[in-house]
Amino acid sequence: MPLPWALPWTQFSAGCTRCDGCIKACPEQIIVRGEGGFPTLDFTRGECTFCGQCVDACNEPLFLPRTLSPWSLKAHIGSGCLAFGKVFCQSCQDACELRAIRFRPVAGGIPTPSIEPADCTGCGACVAGCPTQAITVADPREERP
Repeated sequence: MPLPWALPWTQFSAGCTRCDGCIKACPEQIIVRGEGGFPTLDFTRGECTFCGQCVDACNEPLFLPRTLSPWSLKAHIGSGCLAFGKVFCQSCQDACELRAIRFRPVAGGIPTPSIEPADCTGCGACVAGCPTQAITVADPREERP
């Protein structure tokens, strides 16, 4: 999972020294060492608040200006969602401050979730709150398995 405002992976990985500066700087403690020791986001630990401290802590030119959008990531609710299995759960909606996740009433059934892409920042708040790990955050332009 890329860090907010990070350059494309080929450029980021070529210049990242794996110094852990961004990991230490993250107040949410969601940046962890990933594959090859490169920093990556772990939304099971919490959400990205887009504070920019990871960008500020980096001594290499690996990030876009913070005046731009941090990324194009969006949340996606998979088939493992309890609501799709007729079990009442709205944990993801409760975790989403921006109310990008909404539950639509179903006549005689359990409300089902939908994500409003225009409202979703891809912050990952919904991921940690999901009891079945049915939510992923990814670039909607890339295919999901």
